[in-house]
Amino acid sequence: MKPFNILHGLKLCFYLLVLSAVASSCKPEEVVPPSDDPGDGARIVREEHIAASHMKAYHFVYPSVDPYGNPTTLSGTITMSDALQAGDLAEGIMLYNHFTIYRADQCPSRGGLEEQAFIVDSRLITISPDYYGFGVTEEQPQSYCLSSANARASVDALIEGRKLLEKMGYRWKDNLFNAGYSQGGQTTIAVLREVSQRHPDIHFTCSFAGAGPYDLPATYRRFVIIDKSAMPSTVVSVMLSYNHFKHLGIARDSMFIEPLLSHIDEWVLSKRYTRTEIDSLVGTYSISAFIHPNMMDIDHPNSQLLMGALDSDNLCKGWTPRSDEPIVLVHHTLDGAVPVENTTNLAAFLEHQGVENLTVKMDDYGSYFGMPAHETGAIVFINTAKEIISQYLGISW
Repeated sequence: MKPFNILHGLKLCFYLLVLSAVASSCKPEEVVPPSDDPGDGARIVREEHIAASHMKAYHFVYPSVDPYGNPTTLSGTITMSDALQAGDLAEGIMLYNHFTIYRADQCPSRGGLEEQAFIVDSRLITISPDYYGFGVTEEQPQSYCLSSANARASVDALIEGRKLLEKMGYRWKDNLFNAGYSQGGQTTIAVLREVSQRHPDIHFTCSFAGAGPYDLPATYRRFVIIDKSAMPSTVVSVMLSYNHFKHLGIARDSMFIEPLLSHIDEWVLSKRYTRTEIDSLVGTYSISAFIHPNMMDIDHPNSQLLMGALDSDNLCKGWTPRSDEPIVLVHHTLDGAVPVENTTNLAAFLEHQGVENLTVKMDDYGSYFGMPAHETGAIVFINTAKEIISQYLGISW
């Protein structure tokens, strides 16, 4: 593995920051309603050309299930270089699982395509799910860090997205990548669990997971012990999500304290604010300043109830990964948002299960460009995935 190139990293960071600003403000140049129903319930609802990124996007809806297992319609986006035409041979497909988002327009089908605009230069076609609670289901609570539900949404998006691409005449090489960072890293590993259990026909060339909360019980215990999280919004959201979707029945005033308690609907659930804005509204990194004392006591019945629910979706136990598919894990060892125990525990599990081609990249990467450890880790993750994918494809990306 080549060392991180600081000049490349600076260019990459600047590119992503600029791209984020451009993507959030750009409007679709062209809207093309589908001429017919592509079948199987999936259909393209909008075509968008993003000139600044030399990229086109097909926003689509597809049949899947909600976090309870009931049939529903979800949404996602297919992106590719605008130079790629039907009949051309793309380098392959990337299943991209997005990181933590809160504002409604940050999901792929509403314009959150910053990472996809970076991937497009590889000539890979990218398929990106919104997950339940965004896109066509944005009126519902988001399935935050529910790895099983988000993996099902992601795999169904891949299956239905490929059907749509075939119908439109697109072709691609037999390269299939699976990637995501932070919450997206969790989903990436959960996708491997999903296909190992339900889709023997889906095989990934390589999967890249960065700094994901794979072991939520260990994460919760860690935060309670140190009484600190670099991203307090994510702690709140995990508690809300599991309490809601797992029917735990813990009253909000038994989970949170003021001033957060009175502002949860506005700050966290309204989908009007970004993660950074919510963290600022919470106003503290100290967990005991917004979580009820009962939830700070891991022996309290309410805390035990939550921990049991978190353990039911633990990716570090209870499944059999395929031994022959490459997996790359990346994590900054000083990450204050997702403790590094997540990656050490997952790596130990995968090794015990006999995964033959496992790369674990963990180190103190310091701070790139003044960024906190979690964001610095994201740059290392992007650079690592880019180098390895370039080797697989035999291209200069």
